[in-house]
Amino acid sequence: MKVAVEGCCHGELDKIYESIQFLEKKDNVKVDLLLCCGDFQAVRNEADMICMAVPIKYRQMQTFYKYYSGERKAPVLTIFIGGNHEASNHLQELPYGGWVAPNIYYLGYAGVVKYRGVRIGGLSGIFKPHDYRKGHFEYPPYSQQTLRSAYHVRNIEVFKLKQIKQHMDIFLSHDWPRGIYHYGNKKQLLKHKAFLRPEVEANTLGSPAATELLQHLKPSYWFAAHLHVKFAALMQHPKSNGEQLPKATKFLALDKCLPRRDFLQIVEIEHDPNASDQLEYDSEWLAILKATNDLINVTSKTWNMPENNSLHTKWDYSVSSEDIEELLEEQGHNLHVPSNFSQTVPTYDPAHPQRSREAVHVINPQTTEFCATFSLIDLNAKVKQMENEGFMEGEEEIEMDSADNPEEPSDYTTDTSGLSSSINPDEITLEDDDDDNGELSTHSIEPSPDHPFTDLSANFSDVRDLPDSMIVSSDETQDSATEELDKSGDSSMTEGEGKSTRTKAVKRISNEHENGSSGIKLIKRRNQSIYRTQNNEDEDNE
Repeated sequence: MKVAVEGCCHGELDKIYESIQFLEKKDNVKVDLLLCCGDFQAVRNEADMICMAVPIKYRQMQTFYKYYSGERKAPVLTIFIGGNHEASNHLQELPYGGWVAPNIYYLGYAGVVKYRGVRIGGLSGIFKPHDYRKGHFEYPPYSQQTLRSAYHVRNIEVFKLKQIKQHMDIFLSHDWPRGIYHYGNKKQLLKHKAFLRPEVEANTLGSPAATELLQHLKPSYWFAAHLHVKFAALMQHPKSNGEQLPKATKFLALDKCLPRRDFLQIVEIEHDPNASDQLEYDSEWLAILKATNDLINVTSKTWNMPENNSLHTKWDYSVSSEDIEELLEEQGHNLHVPSNFSQTVPTYDPAHPQRSREAVHVINPQTTEFCATFSLIDLNAKVKQMENEGFMEGEEEIEMDSADNPEEPSDYTTDTSGLSSSINPDEITLEDDDDDNGELSTHSIEPSPDHPFTDLSANFSDVRDLPDSMIVSSDETQDSATEELDKSGDSSMTEGEGKSTRTKAVKRISNEHENGSSGIKLIKRRNQSIYRTQNNEDEDNE
């Protein structure tokens, strides 16, 4: 089937769908599915805009609200994950995933679904070590701290994904797995994005948690965004016991939706022609959610996942075929995702803007139904219950202080000796916003291991080198990565406007950025072109 993959959306749904329709007409193809790799910005009204971690003067409504209200409907099934510029209050309503609009599905903090027999998993947010071991404790109205920590990846989500045993076809993340740049044309990447060099050479670019999942899941495809550049890589995994042939992952990162940016790629994915054309829950993932239900943490206190260290009576939460069969029998072997979208807040009305609208803590009926069906804890409802009972008092203070608490180390090392101070001229900082008192560093705070790719142990506490067979040079993978993607890809979109869109062969994936300067993964940076200053100065007071 034809799968369109899109990088950072930034609320530009109209342009993305127009671009897909243009390619369909031009190349005489039919796109079956759209995958978006974060910064989706499902903004429904003015209150949602204040829940995005961007300076006030750069907030815009964009076009998602039209799909939420029913004014428009997505022309193709759309599945997305969250990034670091989201309406966090909206996505928080759906921790296990759900419909944000008809035909537009969010995977949740972490999730796995099936479509036409293709297994699709994803992890929302970006990695920050100081929040990694905390629970999902945030709720609107957010403080300047929780506005940002709300979209930081948590260890519980990675732990649950690491219980997966069955093969994963496609996996989505927002930030890149750390070290993946060593498996593609790194020379070409740095030629066009020179400001990435310090972090690439120090190996501090990307998420170590995503690397851990890449090594465990070994999906056929891994799609990402965040760095605002198109980049392909081919990673050959070490051969595991029982495998006749080693597995390989085709990695593709894409740009943001702007003119002259490589933000859209159509890929041919093998599927089961006899499988349902309805979106389905994944049976193994549901069984894992049930098995890990008691591990839920909705406080800002840090904790480690169970591990084989003599401190836990149980550390393996993977599920058996019997567990999966039992779940299927409970559901009558029907795992179709119900079409149960419903609006939970008023929709933006351009004729009557409500700039004083404030975000409120909402319990989404989709999540209520999902948790009741599969006997799970609704994280958002649990937080609201604790909030109402006064148990959440003081969480903000814990959140602000815990990053520097020597008694609460991160799951990953935080050596900052080799940090990058590179600045992307295409980006702006949140320091421009007088009201932003949150994480204002312009430097990476990620670990700096000695080798390109690291294998993080089960207890998340030490860093070990991978076998030499996994360390490959960019020269060795330059041709193979583009050749492999050329076999599966059809068309590439580089224009933001459908009428002027052009297509390219995927084999040119690494040298198509002469007209743009894309974004580096730095804390709190965004593209000026997305958040253009409003002519109406009242926008600053939303």
